[in-house]
Amino acid sequence: MLLSFRANLAYIVEKISGIALCALIAIPAWLTGRALPIIGSPILGILFGMALSFWKRPTVPKSSILNLESGITFSSKKLLQYSIILIGFDMNIFTVFQAGKDTLLLLIFTLTSVFLSAYFFGKLLNIKKNANILIGVGTAICGGSAIAATAPIIGADNEDIASSISTIFLFNVIAAFLFPFIGHVLHMADYNFGLWAGTAVNDTSSVIAAGYSYSNAAGNLAVVVKLTRTLMIVPVTLVLALHVSRKRNKESQDKNPGVNLFKIMPWFVFCFIAALFVSTFIPIPGEIKKALVQIGKFLVIMAMVGIGLNTNIIKLVKNGLRPILLGMFCWVILSTTSILVQKLIL
Repeated sequence: MLLSFRANLAYIVEKISGIALCALIAIPAWLTGRALPIIGSPILGILFGMALSFWKRPTVPKSSILNLESGITFSSKKLLQYSIILIGFDMNIFTVFQAGKDTLLLLIFTLTSVFLSAYFFGKLLNIKKNANILIGVGTAICGGSAIAATAPIIGADNEDIASSISTIFLFNVIAAFLFPFIGHVLHMADYNFGLWAGTAVNDTSSVIAAGYSYSNAAGNLAVVVKLTRTLMIVPVTLVLALHVSRKRNKESQDKNPGVNLFKIMPWFVFCFIAALFVSTFIPIPGEIKKALVQIGKFLVIMAMVGIGLNTNIIKLVKNGLRPILLGMFCWVILSTTSILVQKLIL
């Protein structure tokens, strides 16, 4: 028991400073965002974090309380997932079911268009097969999470993974700024913008930033749509695993595709669904619901700060022009397809 206590204490010490730094930067982003709702607190969180990303952080042992890196990484990844769960208490399951029909139809068109685009433009730009797959999957489904789930299945190397994640993240940042602006120019309703952001922005962090910067209703819908889209990581990675397995069987009679279903499953999505059911069917006092949702939204800003602090635009650009071009083509086609399907079919 003593060993367990020490391990937990070391875990907290390792992350506390980085989390505190993200919280401190998130406070002015939160306050400024309330004064400037058109820009929004999540986007300001990214901006403030990126502005400080060039600051040389102190080099200290990982176990030191002055260590910032672990806490910043924790904020950008885990706190974002926790925030999504808490935001679920602001929604109603019946609204989710209503959005599901339109979302499924949109996903059929958007995923198909991205995968075809990645295949065509990847060959045209002569991009390595694995990097091509990772950029296509990252654009179509859920950014870095999809890349992380897909990479070990297809045997991608570190260069492919870094290039793909950098490319996807570049367009995540652009989308967080550009989508709300385009939405206002096109006078999009909250519902249409939520569908668009949820299906056309790559990563969950940027979906949240763009959606809630537009409006609360658009943000809520965008999260639902994005999490529905995130679930597509399971069938897509399984199909890829079967493909790779068959290929390996032909080459070396290896019948084990090396798929870990537990790692593929996005656990926070199911926690979010649980929060939806609790919010819909259990009479929680309004003040408690409001507090949970406000905590969730503040955690979003902290996550955005963490992402901004870990962003190096110079390195993103240096990773190569061709992957960036592929990411741009896929992203533009994804965004356009989502709008066209809404206009012409839904």
